[in-house]
Amino acid sequence: MLMNIQNTAPRPTSPHPILNLGFRIFFVGSAVFAILAMLLWLAILQGFAPFKGTFNPFYWHAHEMIFGYALAVIAGFLLTAVKTWTSQPMPYGWHLGAIFGAWAVARLLWLGLHATPSVAMLSVAFVFDLLFWGMTAYSVIKAVWVARQKRQIGIVAKLTLLMLANIAFYTGVFLDSTTTQQIALYGALYLVIGVVFTIARRVLPFFIVKGISVDNNGKPNGLNIEQKNSALLDRMNLVGFFGFIVFDLFVKSLMLASAFALVCVIANICRLKNWYHPAIWQKPLLWSLIIAFGGMTASLLFFVVLPFVDTSVNVHSLGLHGLALFGVGLMTVAMMARVSLGHTGRNIHQPPNTVSAMFILMTISALCRVVMPMFGGDYMTWVLISQVAWVLSFGLFCVSYVGILAKPRTDGLFG
Repeated sequence: MLMNIQNTAPRPTSPHPILNLGFRIFFVGSAVFAILAMLLWLAILQGFAPFKGTFNPFYWHAHEMIFGYALAVIAGFLLTAVKTWTSQPMPYGWHLGAIFGAWAVARLLWLGLHATPSVAMLSVAFVFDLLFWGMTAYSVIKAVWVARQKRQIGIVAKLTLLMLANIAFYTGVFLDSTTTQQIALYGALYLVIGVVFTIARRVLPFFIVKGISVDNNGKPNGLNIEQKNSALLDRMNLVGFFGFIVFDLFVKSLMLASAFALVCVIANICRLKNWYHPAIWQKPLLWSLIIAFGGMTASLLFFVVLPFVDTSVNVHSLGLHGLALFGVGLMTVAMMARVSLGHTGRNIHQPPNTVSAMFILMTISALCRVVMPMFGGDYMTWVLISQVAWVLSFGLFCVSYVGILAKPRTDGLFG
């Protein structure tokens, strides 16, 4: 006699919906932090808040944009996506709160480091940064290990290397080694971009197909498309980007770094060609991702032309900021806008009315920081406009999405 066996596992509970799954609290926290950190950096550059730390203020800014903002978004995404990829439970409730708390304490300490040369404060921040990323990496690695998903090894490797990069940066600060600090920061940014390339390759084709094959009510519109990734392009991108990192960061060969960057550019232009469909321009949650990916690819061109241009123009810095503002800024805010709807049970085809303005502001931020300085004008004015646009973009995200992220799923499920 066959019996119907029901799942008697207790329903997960948390003290507040914002602690139901990683994307909720980390997306809110990272957006608020993006505003605070950029406002403080604006005040420092404008002379309103003198920097009194013991290390280069530009390295302070870079550390918090990478290890503060970017890693929080990555943590929120992976602590959510890995559950889907592996069918393994991920941290929620107080466990998730502890991971977020470690990140938040480290960020508060780093915000204070601009005003004090305290080694003790830096040491405590080091401990909490290690706790944050250590707990995040452990949660991801454990789920991947239990599920025996060998194809996730690339993500696991990048998480480990990001922790080592942060340790290297702190070591460089403690030993007063600017070279170590610089290598750690550049390496971490490239690793973050590597993570973005990996995630974008997985989700952009899926998002595009799901986004343009239905109308705003989620009903099929008769537009049937199929998008596939190319194994050849995947290998080209991997080899090109890895080679670029090696020769830009360690071997210091402009020509070889340029050659490998060109391989990466070609691979990703071909990817964009394969993914592109004119219907994306009707969907802000799609065109923002394509512009972000295209901006990342275009930013690599700065490194391609670097050996052949006037060295009086800091082309390398423009390339770095292009990768950061398109790959970390626009890509993450676009991804957060989409994920926040899908994982709370809301209609991804009817996003808040503010999303287009949000994405346009972030694009303006990138263009003013990376492109406009090449055409003249006051450099610091362009930087200021870029900073203001960044703050306004994240301000709109907070206004539009904090309420969504702090409320239960509309379908009654936990998550």
